[in-house]
Amino acid sequence: MLVVLCRRRFVEFFILDSLLLCHHHKSHLCPLLHLKVVPMLMGNCLLLFLWCLIDKSFVSPLHSSSQSRMGKEQYRNMLAHRKHGMMGVHRVKRGWVWNQFFVLEEYMGSDPQYVGKLHSDLDKGNSMVKYTLSGEGVGSIFTIEPSTGDIHALRSLDREEKPYYTLRAQAVDVLTGRPLEPESEFIIKVQDINDNEPRFLEGPYSASVPEMSPIGSYVTQITATDADDPTYGNSARIVYSILHGQPYFSVDPKTGIIRVALPNMDREVKEMYQVVIQAKDMGGQLGGLAGTTTINITLRDVNDNPPRFSKSIFHLRILETSPVGSSVGRVKAHDLDSGKNAEVEYSIVPGDGGSMFDIYSNKNTHEGTVILKKCLDYETRKAYTFKVEASNAVLDHRFLHLGPFKDTATVKVNVLDVEEPPVFSRLSYSMETYEDTTVGIIVGAVTAEDLDVGNSPVRYSVEWRKDSENHFDIDPVEGTLSVIEALDRERHTEHNVTVVATKVNNPLLSSKVTVTIKVLDVNEFPPELAFVYETFVCENAKVGQVIQIISATDRDIPAVEHRFYFKSPSQTRNRNFTIRDYGNNTAGVVTRRGGFRRLEQSMYLVPVVVEDGGYPLQSSTGMVSVRVCTCNTDGSLLSCNAEAVIFPMGLSTGALMAIMLCIVILLVMAVLYMGLRKHKKKDTLMSSKEDIRDNVIHYDDEGGGEEDTQAFDIGTLRNPKGIKEKAQLQKIRSEDEPNRASACMSNEDSEDIRAYIHHCLLENSSPPYDSLVTYAYEGEGSVAESLSSIESWVLEPKEDYRNLCDWGPRFKTLAGIFKEHECKDMEKTEN
Repeated sequence: MLVVLCRRRFVEFFILDSLLLCHHHKSHLCPLLHLKVVPMLMGNCLLLFLWCLIDKSFVSPLHSSSQSRMGKEQYRNMLAHRKHGMMGVHRVKRGWVWNQFFVLEEYMGSDPQYVGKLHSDLDKGNSMVKYTLSGEGVGSIFTIEPSTGDIHALRSLDREEKPYYTLRAQAVDVLTGRPLEPESEFIIKVQDINDNEPRFLEGPYSASVPEMSPIGSYVTQITATDADDPTYGNSARIVYSILHGQPYFSVDPKTGIIRVALPNMDREVKEMYQVVIQAKDMGGQLGGLAGTTTINITLRDVNDNPPRFSKSIFHLRILETSPVGSSVGRVKAHDLDSGKNAEVEYSIVPGDGGSMFDIYSNKNTHEGTVILKKCLDYETRKAYTFKVEASNAVLDHRFLHLGPFKDTATVKVNVLDVEEPPVFSRLSYSMETYEDTTVGIIVGAVTAEDLDVGNSPVRYSVEWRKDSENHFDIDPVEGTLSVIEALDRERHTEHNVTVVATKVNNPLLSSKVTVTIKVLDVNEFPPELAFVYETFVCENAKVGQVIQIISATDRDIPAVEHRFYFKSPSQTRNRNFTIRDYGNNTAGVVTRRGGFRRLEQSMYLVPVVVEDGGYPLQSSTGMVSVRVCTCNTDGSLLSCNAEAVIFPMGLSTGALMAIMLCIVILLVMAVLYMGLRKHKKKDTLMSSKEDIRDNVIHYDDEGGGEEDTQAFDIGTLRNPKGIKEKAQLQKIRSEDEPNRASACMSNEDSEDIRAYIHHCLLENSSPPYDSLVTYAYEGEGSVAESLSSIESWVLEPKEDYRNLCDWGPRFKTLAGIFKEHECKDMEKTEN
């Protein structure tokens, strides 16, 4: 039976596995005595023993007597049915069992590889049963012997390409071709061999580890993959080892984890390490396949080095006129670390001279820039000495035992003497004056002095500006500023005047200061309403209803916020509306009565008096237009137009809109009609002028009529083939009537005509000029040429038609017609 053959193949693969292990170890003794192979073989044998115990059919007889008798009876029944020409439709008891088949991959033998055998209980060995196979690879990879059921593999298989094949088998009757048993499915599994080496798919690798790391510190983990079957044998069992990189690093043989193997590795000594790792299958045994990869390991920096100054004293110099914030010089402390660990922070140690300076730490250059914190004066102090400290910004407490991570150095700054310009008593001046200040009035004064030892006198002046008006002048000795032009706060709220102070002993030395003069407002403009207010009041408005909120503006700009007061004129009393001041620079127009009627009065003008709070008091009167409108009960506007007069006539808003729309449509149609008529007249007038060459020009010159055929050859002008045709006809005429001179005259005349027309075209090429439009030419596509009567110029009267027969079969009929006419004419002439 098939099951026996499958079990036999299973046992053969266990034996083959043992033989392969023996071959890899090249042992001359029994492979079971080898220490590394014994456990594996014992495991395989134990697995085989357990499988045999579970499957009872392995230890039981293949065929029982009852089963044999049942098979015989089934076979007799089958023959009986076949004899009578019919097959039973009842289900036949299955007589064969399917298991997995195994085939060894990469088989290199010359004969097809034997896979297994199919056998049915109904097969009595008399070649009456035929085995068929279908499914994946049948015919191209697998074949079956129909009579015996032997399955063979035709070519070498690769498990990594396809690990198994699913096929279907059936036993059929040879004579009838009908299946003896239902079709069954089974699997042919490709048995793996070690034909693929381990591979590192992501190599080469990069990793990093902090410097000074202890032994066993984790670096990285690498993984190799083997395409072989991991469930069978040791083909995919990988062991890692290090080929290059010792004694600095080590690798775990099973997991591929790389760790530090040497303590106190210093990045400042060596930063980059290259490690080569090997992955070998077959558990690392001799004969296994191997693959390698490279790991570039970088030591990450830690703060294990303190900053150090290259020298203990730094000498710097600065001019006494240098402004605050000027750079005095640079100092630098070197740190062997990198990145943030190499960042150095500089500070000035508190002391006598350090208060005049500050230091700035540059993270990019790792330098300390000394800057001036206060103004210097050579006459007061000529030199400063202070200490600068450099320390790491980030400290690593693991390395504090190595010593303090900071260093100090001394900085000496010498102040250089410079002759200075005058110095104002303030950095800037601020003054105020009213816009109505009289010309010549003093606004304020500035003061400057020479602080040098010479103490030179100082003269003042105003820096004139061309792009702005100059309203102030200064006394050159006293430094007082006075008004020289009238001021207007509404144009300029303040003026910036630049005052220049110059030393008398050295006019090249001068200093400037800005004087800001603020112009104070004088109340000279009255307030006005902010907008032209136009509002409405409903006919059903009630007493005290607010119909409009108003506000005001003032061109004056007071020092504090504007304050406006609203009221009704006191000299007139308005019975309809009043003004209510809200006290926040706004007011409301309020009705004093109800029952407004639009038909009685549709518009009201409400006067409003607006006053400001300045001195002197300014006021103005504005008007608010109030229209009377029709509203809903909720106060929403309905209409304010004059259509109320029309409504009593019986016309609604929709009717009015329809009438207006009709009028507009009629106007548009009239305009379009007039435009079309004007355009049509223009086209009629211009149609005769568009192409002057098509004009017919009349000459009072009569020709010879139809009989005048010798004047000129018009065919030459209208047919480009006329010249050639004319030449052929003249040749025919010359052969038949050599004495006829009219043809020669015609050619000469046509040449004259062409020369004349060509001369006229060259003489006058601009319109208007004579144009010749020819309609007799019908084109060049016809084989029979043109037969139009217009081209009657080709054949002259009294032409000899006897040559028509020589023109081809198309002209035989025409030649016969002309011949009959000639005969009749001759008879008439004789009579």
